[in-house]
Amino acid sequence: MLDTASLTSASKPSHERAHGTSRWPDHLAAIDMGSNSFRLEIAQITDGKYRRIEYLKETVRLGAGLDEQGLLSEEAVLRGLTCLARFADRLRGYEAWQIRAVATQTLREARNRDAFLARAQAVLGFPIEVISGREEARLIYAGVARLQPSNQTRLVIDIGGRSTEMILGKARKPLQAESFQVGSVSLSMKYFGDGRFTEAAFRAAQVAAGAELEEAMEPFSAKHWKEAMGSSGTMGAVSQVLAANHITDGRVTPDALRWLMEQCLRAGSVEKLAVAGIKEDRRAVIAGGLSILYTVAMHFGIENLFPARGALRQGVVFDLHERLATEAGSHSGAQDIRDASVRELQRRFMVDLTQAQRVGKVANALHMQVQPTAERETQRELQWACAVHEIGMMVSHHDHHRHSAYMLANVDAAGFSQSQQRHLGELVLAQRGGLRKVENALTNEDFAWQVLCLRLATIKCHARGEVSHKALSLKRDWAQATLSFSAEWAQTHPRTMYLLQEEVAAWERSGSLKLVLQG
Repeated sequence: MLDTASLTSASKPSHERAHGTSRWPDHLAAIDMGSNSFRLEIAQITDGKYRRIEYLKETVRLGAGLDEQGLLSEEAVLRGLTCLARFADRLRGYEAWQIRAVATQTLREARNRDAFLARAQAVLGFPIEVISGREEARLIYAGVARLQPSNQTRLVIDIGGRSTEMILGKARKPLQAESFQVGSVSLSMKYFGDGRFTEAAFRAAQVAAGAELEEAMEPFSAKHWKEAMGSSGTMGAVSQVLAANHITDGRVTPDALRWLMEQCLRAGSVEKLAVAGIKEDRRAVIAGGLSILYTVAMHFGIENLFPARGALRQGVVFDLHERLATEAGSHSGAQDIRDASVRELQRRFMVDLTQAQRVGKVANALHMQVQPTAERETQRELQWACAVHEIGMMVSHHDHHRHSAYMLANVDAAGFSQSQQRHLGELVLAQRGGLRKVENALTNEDFAWQVLCLRLATIKCHARGEVSHKALSLKRDWAQATLSFSAEWAQTHPRTMYLLQEEVAAWERSGSLKLVLQG
């Protein structure tokens, strides 16, 4: 099983070490880099109660800058960077542990996302995580469930710029969560790109939305829930229009949606659409969003879709708060969902728990010797990698590290971003064999030391028997690592010594670190 004891005792959590340097240590911030808008939410959670400090939103239309080859245009990139620069100014005085920035569907799709992220992180000054569709759905539900509690089984729908998330849940627990690649921006560009509203375009857009959502009809059908709620952009915009025109009290109904589509058709174009309550930044994408909302209402039998208070950004804040509370041990109910995800991966892929824990203890002991002041997240990543480094055994014993790496990089693991899963995948890939396959990643110092400690731990534990994590000691001198052991231990472990000599040669070929044996 996952060795949580070694995680909690390894060192003082990094966010506690940083409290003295933050101007507002009780604040948390979430940045939602959506396909249509970028949002910054700064909040405070005290005794479970959420208080918004500040909310900023800018229409960036990042998704509109994605071309047919899946590349972000420079114009869209610059719009995003300009917005992030303003967010960075607002976040001066905050520390990295207080902030979580997440990117959604557009950057899941963009082929040049790594280039964009490098520039974006330099401007923002904080890491940016690309999250999977299901992780986005989970966080949306977390925001809704915490800000609008209910014990009813509910359906939550969030129509974004390039994706639509649907979540079935009860209380705070999501029971089913899916993400579909259809959104207000992508549908508006495809069927209303000329700015004209026609019946044919609405019909075609609804058919396209229905085709994408058809597989969700049974698992999210009306028999599974008691109430339906809509979160965030499209839902909020339509709800405001309906309330402003006294069509409904803000709830969305099929009749109300037909009324709004009729207003679009009467106007004939985006420029001529003049209904109370519609914001300027929503005009160009209202038709696509309407088409999805109407399709959802008709396909899933929704008579009343109520606007939800929570959204992705609040879910990110709550999730970050849970992570920090878990690390600090500030209340017994706190848990980092990533630990639960790792345990579930161990169970699903029938990991040898004793071996995983054995490798984890050795790797952690070595890592604390060479990186005692490493960031908390760096320590946890190494422990998670140790916990699941053998999940590829389920596929094949041969080259299991490659299978493990692929599975880690692509499996749905709640709480983890795609970025972090890829990092764990590379770490697990590097557990054995040559290092050339991860040579680019080895230029990162933290990653190189993680890899060395994992590899040494798997070598020491290769016989899958009991070992002492104190038999080896590792000393760091800049880019050189000296592995020390007693002469007696070396004599009684000739096969391990052979593997360690091979390891020395592997690092000599990589050129990133130098490993020296001293017995």
